[in-house]
Amino acid sequence: MNANPGHCPLCGGEKQSGTTTFAVDLTFGVVVVRGVPALVCAQCGDAWIEDPVAEKLERFVAEAHEKHPTVEVTHWEQVAA
Repeated sequence: MNANPGHCPLCGGEKQSGTTTFAVDLTFGVVVVRGVPALVCAQCGDAWIEDPVAEKLERFVAEAHEKHPTVEVTHWEQVAA
């Protein structure tokens, strides 16, 4: 994670290391990944996913797209492995 995450551009709150839930609608189904590392605003709760994490999520979504699940829910630990 970024050592100095900075301030939220939406509300000005302090960004902190935390986790979020990532979800994407593939039109034929939904993919949900819980516990994704992110920078989370302590004030408004909005979250930002950094590039290395986003790249792994993109690969996971591409794999899910190939499998055509109706719903796929997993935790970050399985995606990051």
